[in-house]
Amino acid sequence: MFNNSNHAYIKDGWFREINDKSFPGQAFIMAVDSILYQAQSEFQDILIFRNKVYGTVLVLDGIIQCTEFDEFAYQEMITHIAMFAHSDPKRVLIIGGGDGGVLREVAKHSCVKQITMVEIDASVIELSRKFLPTLSDGAFEDERLDLKLCDGFKFLQDIGDSGLQNRYDVIVTDSSDPEGPAEAFFQERYFQLLKNALNPNGVVIMQSSENIWLNLNYLRDLKNTAKKVFPNTEYCYTMVPTYTSGQLGLIVCSNNASLSLDNPQRVISEQEQEQLKYYNPQIHSSAFVLPTWADMIINK
Repeated sequence: MFNNSNHAYIKDGWFREINDKSFPGQAFIMAVDSILYQAQSEFQDILIFRNKVYGTVLVLDGIIQCTEFDEFAYQEMITHIAMFAHSDPKRVLIIGGGDGGVLREVAKHSCVKQITMVEIDASVIELSRKFLPTLSDGAFEDERLDLKLCDGFKFLQDIGDSGLQNRYDVIVTDSSDPEGPAEAFFQERYFQLLKNALNPNGVVIMQSSENIWLNLNYLRDLKNTAKKVFPNTEYCYTMVPTYTSGQLGLIVCSNNASLSLDNPQRVISEQEQEQLKYYNPQIHSSAFVLPTWADMIINK
């Protein structure tokens, strides 16, 4: 075990998520029962600790990425909104997602024939498998998985240059917040790379890093950036207690302008639904419904 007092984000036994750039004027704190791991990888600061309510907590560069208690609210929605918005996804690309949660959810779809996962930081995969094994739940052993340890931006560039046969039906971007190495994943050039790697009827989804309670103008600008590239762009959200203000936004896009992203294109089977804790067809559609004041800014 590590000493609770020997980390920059922990004081008096409490982890403090303070980020004046992303979350000005507020902070999130959580009691630390014990630190399981702390180190600086080649790319980011990694902290893993235990909390008696939320279980094991993964923190990257001072921002909580997931906890055992509520991770499914994020993993299921960022995965299944896109997966069920597509009528028959065969090839799926995951950018980031080293904790294995999105991979676990994608692997639940029997229609998928190939899963490519691109993660730049191998240590996140290794540590998550050790300290948070329920996130991947054995999905790293799935025979459909092609794991690539490289930069997601560069990988997308190569896919776009390689021809239509290598494109994907669904792309899930599970990146960190837009600071440091993840900043490029929230710019127009990245959306263009996603478009070039996507099949004509494909669907891409990414976490927006913000929600309607934090920075509404940023969400409007991010959606407008995506709309410059994709003819079909929508905003939806999921509820995650350990994300600042308890809500996390998602940007969903498609090359198919007529596709109804807010409606599942496939009927979820009873067996599929039994595997899920958060997602269902009603949640899928309602996640796109915004309060009037937010809708007027984001969707007008």
